[in-house]
Amino acid sequence: MFKQEVQNQIQQHYDKLISLGYNVVGIFLYGSQNYELDYFGSDVDSKAIILPTLNDIVFNRQPVSTTLDMGNGCLCDVKDIRKMFECFKKQNINFVELLFTQYYILNPIYEELFAPMLDNAEKIARYNNYASVNCMCGMAFEKYKALTYPYPSIVDKIEKYGCDPKQLHHILRLKDFIERYCNGESYRTILIPKNKDMLLDIKSNYHYELEYSKNLAKETCEWIKQYKQEYMENNPLEINTEAKDVMEKVMTNLITFSIKNEVCRNE
Repeated sequence: MFKQEVQNQIQQHYDKLISLGYNVVGIFLYGSQNYELDYFGSDVDSKAIILPTLNDIVFNRQPVSTTLDMGNGCLCDVKDIRKMFECFKKQNINFVELLFTQYYILNPIYEELFAPMLDNAEKIARYNNYASVNCMCGMAFEKYKALTYPYPSIVDKIEKYGCDPKQLHHILRLKDFIERYCNGESYRTILIPKNKDMLLDIKSNYHYELEYSKNLAKETCEWIKQYKQEYMENNPLEINTEAKDVMEKVMTNLITFSIKNEVCRNE
């Protein structure tokens, strides 16, 4: 898919959220395009950061966390900034990658206040090394569980191949990811797998025997688990307090600025 087409779809997602009344800070692409693992027909999925209203805070309403159908099989994960920043602190790859994508739209009103997040993306991506490797390992085992499970969205693949090739490709991608992360390579770089051609082949031209795929997935997950354990035995927990300060300051400034504007409009 051409870059401009992806950006155009992100713009459509942004416009739809605005039309629905969400107070959007920004919207970011997540998924295969960020890893250079997309192919013709790949979905364009996004995640959006939104701000709470004064009433949301005063009445202690549950922060928004919902997924909206954007049409054509594309989804948008909409999260209150408080929820989204929790995900950043948990170091989930699917959220941290938002800080590195080339496909995003920031609300001009909030662009300057959000900028420190992008300026400090590498620090935030390594806010908590133990949380990061735990997340990578946990994600690999989630993909292993889904490899042969007939979820409604992939039942056609299970019937055809006996497994979902996309889950296998994720597991192999995570092996590449965790090793390079632990070796200190920049997060922006490791988002692009070194075994990209093989992973694309698995996704788009799957031809493995079922038992081979199952064994490969199992062995890879066991390798990831062992690698994580050895990493934690040989490396101390590291919390980047500067990254924490950036996240908390940005969140506080954005919510404060938005509430002030809301109060002024209602006077």
